[in-house]
Amino acid sequence: MKNERVKQKVEHVEEVEDKKAKRKHKDESAKKEERKKNDWKHEVKEKTKDVKKKKHKKIIETSSEQETSEEDTSEEDDSDEEDLSPQSLTAEDLQELKEEVDDRKKLIQSLRGKPWPMKKKLSTLRESQDFVEKYEGALGKGKGRKFYAYKVMMSKKWMKFQRDFENFKTACIPWEMKIKEIESHFGSSVASYFIFLRWMYGINMILFGLTFGLVMVPEALMGRPYGSIPRKTVPRAEEGGAMNFAVLWDFGGYAQYSVLFYGYYNDQRSIGWLKFRMPLSYFLVGVGTVAYSYMVVIRTMARNANETGVGDDNSFNFSWKTFTSWDYLIGNAETADNKFASITTSFKEAILEEQESQKDDNIHLTRFLRVMANFLVLCCLAGSGYLIYFVVRRSQKFALDGLDNHSWWERNEVNMIMSLLGMFCPMLFDIISTLENYHPRVALQWQLGRIFALFLGNLYTFIIALMDEINLKREEEKIVKFNITLWEASLYNGTLSENSTVPPVVDPADVPRGPCWETMVGQEFVRLIISDTITTYTTLLIGDFLRAVLVRFFNYCWCWDLEAGFPSYSEFDVSGNVLGLIFNQGMIWMGAFYAPCLPALNVLRLHVSMYLQCWAVMCCNVPQERVFKASGSNNFYMAMLLVILFLSTLPAMYTIVTIPPSFDCGPFSGKNRMFDVIHETLESDFPAWFGKVFSYASNPGLVLPFMLLMVLSIYYLQSTSKSYKAANIELKKKLQTQNEENKKKNKLAALKAAMDLEEARQAAEKNKDNKALLQDHENGERNHSRGQRSHCGKNGRNSPAVKDKVRPATTAPASRSYRHSNDGATRYLPGFPGQSDQKVHRVPSLQRH
Repeated sequence: MKNERVKQKVEHVEEVEDKKAKRKHKDESAKKEERKKNDWKHEVKEKTKDVKKKKHKKIIETSSEQETSEEDTSEEDDSDEEDLSPQSLTAEDLQELKEEVDDRKKLIQSLRGKPWPMKKKLSTLRESQDFVEKYEGALGKGKGRKFYAYKVMMSKKWMKFQRDFENFKTACIPWEMKIKEIESHFGSSVASYFIFLRWMYGINMILFGLTFGLVMVPEALMGRPYGSIPRKTVPRAEEGGAMNFAVLWDFGGYAQYSVLFYGYYNDQRSIGWLKFRMPLSYFLVGVGTVAYSYMVVIRTMARNANETGVGDDNSFNFSWKTFTSWDYLIGNAETADNKFASITTSFKEAILEEQESQKDDNIHLTRFLRVMANFLVLCCLAGSGYLIYFVVRRSQKFALDGLDNHSWWERNEVNMIMSLLGMFCPMLFDIISTLENYHPRVALQWQLGRIFALFLGNLYTFIIALMDEINLKREEEKIVKFNITLWEASLYNGTLSENSTVPPVVDPADVPRGPCWETMVGQEFVRLIISDTITTYTTLLIGDFLRAVLVRFFNYCWCWDLEAGFPSYSEFDVSGNVLGLIFNQGMIWMGAFYAPCLPALNVLRLHVSMYLQCWAVMCCNVPQERVFKASGSNNFYMAMLLVILFLSTLPAMYTIVTIPPSFDCGPFSGKNRMFDVIHETLESDFPAWFGKVFSYASNPGLVLPFMLLMVLSIYYLQSTSKSYKAANIELKKKLQTQNEENKKKNKLAALKAAMDLEEARQAAEKNKDNKALLQDHENGERNHSRGQRSHCGKNGRNSPAVKDKVRPATTAPASRSYRHSNDGATRYLPGFPGQSDQKVHRVPSLQRH
């Protein structure tokens, strides 16, 4: 039995050695194949060199210029990898080259997923691209090869053109790099304000183009010149101070009697050699600017809703930011610093979002503080409303007494009080909002809503005051009409003789004229825009710049730390600046019909504000302590802009439809209502049937059902969108549940794999210990046998032949092991037991027999 076991073990050892020999044979065959490939490549290179040398010899023989030919041959001899000519290669070589090019292309496509270091990836990518670029043209022959090379060249040039064109489009976006830099340091909430400001700048550029190109320029070029009629002439009583700075600052004097305001435009139906319809153009431009604004705002809101409603950004948020944030195409140090700051800010935003989602506060205390904060805000709103009402009533008394008898502050008291309230009330609201402990995004929306209510109350109080002044001007207009009739009668009777029929010649500056309430409304809006702009820039320079200078240079010699304590560096007020933009735009929409210069002034204001506020943010402000992601803020801005657009067009439409225009100024003078210009155009320039169709279409019996149908359609679409949104939310929940289940399964599989690995490691350690014990035991047995042999040799009892026969049966053969697993654990060959099977078989000693 023992001999059979020994034979089995010997046979198993021979099988293992055969397997090793086969593996060695396979490795040797693979090496031979690689050597063949290398030899083939070497032969191809030698062939290319021979072909090139032959070509260069011909060139040398035919050319007369030896210096140029020697330089060409030396350059081409030095280059080992140039384009291969198909005539110098066989069909098998071409096929192998094609396969090699295809393999390199596949390697380029799959290189990103290779678990290689970045240096190896880059070097492999460069080598593969060079190989494909150089040898791809050798796959064709004759004209086909030339066409293929031309096709590859044009495709590469087209790709380069597309990249350059995309970079050009990005460079053409106004202030894109400034906004990116601000976003990298201050977060997306501050950058959303500047994006909104740039969008407002584009809208005002369109409004300015319409009013300037279709209203102001035609009147200035084709209308009657200054001084030809009374409405285009400064009155005699005002000529002395018409050029004073104080008068021009209030937009009086020559500024009042210019194309900047409504009263300058003539009521002549057509002007110039083009027969330009000035009244019709003025009315359509005023209505078209409002319609265009509605269309752009609603379209932008729909686009933002589509962009924000796609996907869920909360899954694996930190993993995505960690592994995919960096842009490896950055080659500028400053750009890299901005990108690093942007990634840091995005991590702050994500950490804050995660903290806010896991916050658990005392709900009763939070509710009490929020109720108290809302009560304080209501008190502030009521106080500001009463103050504006008081100032408006006081300004009406000053108007009755005559503004010339009062100071500059009393004349501009309403505008200044409104600007000061808009500057200080948001600061007070910001202090009150600290009691509520909202999420920063929700706190911003509450702050915007409160400032919105404040500005709306101020604006409508201002409109009510203007309506009172309009009524006063209309009463004054009736008196002026009567006085003009008497003046014309006295002038006619006093200057004409009995037989003369020629009317008297009167200078336009001496003709009495009405108050022109439209020009007065335009002047008030222009003054309000100018005072608001001055207040904003003064606050920026004093509140931010001088504060930053004080903290920066006096911090070393002050009693306390100015940066950490009071006053410290200021943060950028997103809510106040956004609401300032929105209400400034509302005043533009409201007053542009009476002052065509307002869009131009607003374009200039926004242009200066972009550069000044970008400078102030980067130099004078610090990032907010609680940086948050403004994902939905832009759409919230658009919603408020849509509301203010609707509320600002209501007063303008009311004055256009209900109040009759002035009798001696503006393009609609002499008409009962301003929209009568449409009926006049239809009657004069269109067929009779078209006028009837328009009158039927504008009948309230058709307009009201159409409006009702539109309301029902909007309600249906809104309900459908809500159902789609609910279905989308349910689908997201299902996907999240499935994702959580997959996470659990992956976690269990990972735990099982870790347990198996631990068991394998323990088994390997046990086998290692057993092997050491077995080795020690074998050493002891070997020493014991040596001692016995030496003792027997001295006595002469045992011969060497006997010792050879006894030795195999005395000790078991040593266990043979091999490493074949991934974990590195020792495995034992079949028939060669480990420690559990290691037994020493002893036989009785021959000395005893």
